[in-house]
Amino acid sequence: MLTHAQIWNGIDRLANRVGLSPSGLARRAGLDPTTFNPSKRKSADGAKPRWPSTESLAKALDATHVGFDEFAALAMGRSQGRSVPLIGFAQAGDHGFFDDAGFPSGSGWEDILFPGEEGDGAYALEISGESMAPVYRHGDRIVVSPEAPPRRGDRVVVKTREGEVMAKELGRVTADSVELISLNPAYDNRNLATRDIVWMARIVWASQ
Repeated sequence: MLTHAQIWNGIDRLANRVGLSPSGLARRAGLDPTTFNPSKRKSADGAKPRWPSTESLAKALDATHVGFDEFAALAMGRSQGRSVPLIGFAQAGDHGFFDDAGFPSGSGWEDILFPGEEGDGAYALEISGESMAPVYRHGDRIVVSPEAPPRRGDRVVVKTREGEVMAKELGRVTADSVELISLNPAYDNRNLATRDIVWMARIVWASQ
């Protein structure tokens, strides 16, 4: 459970992370500029702690594209902790972002805070569109680890030799084929020949 001090420290660190003051963060979130000011954190006589509203915190996280898990890491003082590179899911099929083993490469990535302990090759993808709903929705971020061996039932990201990148649930795997189960029931499952898959990596975390 986060304490009163941790919540407010998290807001200060969040503002600093995006190059804003607390009042600047409030304005970006569409709130009154004084919402996160120090004067709002205790009662007028200084005796009673005041907490930010759930709505104001949610708006600040949405405005900065930060999930609650990331915010909790900031609030607990891990603002300089583990970070992973991030690109948009739609970019993942473009040439130059991954090596042949499925590890991040090249430029065009930005860093985000990640509270997990995955290997150095982990990276994040930001979901666009609703093709993976209801599991992942537009704006969600998933962290993928090429070093984590995928097992049946895991959610995975797969890149094909044609350059298609998709997030699916791993189904039956044989020496010659891989079954991929769609996360959105409106989309068909896929069965791919093993030779048509460039790489497959397990999804280890999601910011939702």
